[in-house]
Amino acid sequence: MVIYAVPVGQGILGISPIPGGTGDYAGDVRHLTEWKPAIVMSLVTEVELVAAGAAGLWRDLVDGGTRWEHLPITDFGVPDDAFVEAWPDVSAHARRALRGGGRILIHCRGGCGRSGMVALRLMIETGDAPDDALRRLRAVRSCAVETDAQLNWALEARREPAVFLRHADDLD
Repeated sequence: MVIYAVPVGQGILGISPIPGGTGDYAGDVRHLTEWKPAIVMSLVTEVELVAAGAAGLWRDLVDGGTRWEHLPITDFGVPDDAFVEAWPDVSAHARRALRGGGRILIHCRGGCGRSGMVALRLMIETGDAPDDALRRLRAVRSCAVETDAQLNWALEARREPAVFLRHADDLD
């Protein structure tokens, strides 16, 4: 299993295919656990998890100390209402982890369209310029974001305002 990683904030954002998709579920989970993501976002459906032999992924990740977020999106699709409702909270946790130097992994079945779309959205929300974020993401995973609808959803992101740290002497 390959993790396609890009620096975001002070952390690392990775996208990948579904663990077990190549037939080595145990090896893929071991690789993920060793990578030490703070959060894994699974964008596949239950049917896709079962087909890959990954029905217990949530348990394996949580047992390894990783937060698991299941936000299913149909293949080649965009987020539905349930996803959109959950996203602000999930995104806030992920952005905090990235700002603090943590790692976030997003996966779908192939590690391209859905995971690329959500990764791009998160990169923009973290403060990256949209064009730069897409360029950097596609430099590590050329198939990231597969459809116009996926790109449009990602580009609807609102960027966090820049945070400037000031020296204590400047606060007077």
